[in-house]
Amino acid sequence: MDQKRSPVVGLCCAPFPSGPNQPPRIGQNEAYIRALIRAGAAPFLIPPLTDSSLLHRLYEQVDGLLLPGGVDVDPAHYGEPRHEKCGPSCPEQDQAELTLARCAVADQTPLLAICRGIQVLNVALGGSLYQDIQAQVPGAEKHDRYPDQPRDYLSHPVTVTPGTHLARILGVSSLPVNSMHHQAIKGVAPGLVVTACAPDGIIEAVEVRDHPFAVAVQWHPEELINGSPHAFRLFEAFVDECRNRVRS
Repeated sequence: MDQKRSPVVGLCCAPFPSGPNQPPRIGQNEAYIRALIRAGAAPFLIPPLTDSSLLHRLYEQVDGLLLPGGVDVDPAHYGEPRHEKCGPSCPEQDQAELTLARCAVADQTPLLAICRGIQVLNVALGGSLYQDIQAQVPGAEKHDRYPDQPRDYLSHPVTVTPGTHLARILGVSSLPVNSMHHQAIKGVAPGLVVTACAPDGIIEAVEVRDHPFAVAVQWHPEELINGSPHAFRLFEAFVDECRNRVRS
């Protein structure tokens, strides 16, 4: 592959917990980086900057954006009080990622959103979330399987909506996925199309209507690329779209 044509993909990062012998750090899980590189992209790590001019300066350098998993989005961003089962939030991360998500949608920049990322995208465009599936969705199955199960444990199937971008990428009507989330989309944001659901009705994927590539999934395909061709196909399709927009 011609490395000059490797698209630059912005990967949002988050603060890592610090301790007595560990200074504050900002980073991201290696699985995302390995998946992007394997698909032919050059990962570009974006810290959770609150200075909008600096954040936009970094955004201008990328050909695509990946919104990864992470902590819960502050429910204040979708106008709800915090539920007792809602986990901790990171104000800097929320501010940066909500801003970047809106930019990517407005500019039609290729976007892949994963786990927290699908929730960020939904909230950024005016949607809401279940703050805890088990507490707020009667009859729902357990979706937060990690750390009780390995990160690549296939927890349940999802049914893919025919005719969607996701269906064309994956080439299947259903597939098994891993599951590491306790929150999920409740009110779907205007402009989003639901593209996959779990057997209990929990929304597992959405995409932005009239966007060349803005695909969001609730599962973690970066953890499945060694055993699932469908997981890697998602990254390949994303990076291919980014390649079409490589900046000169």
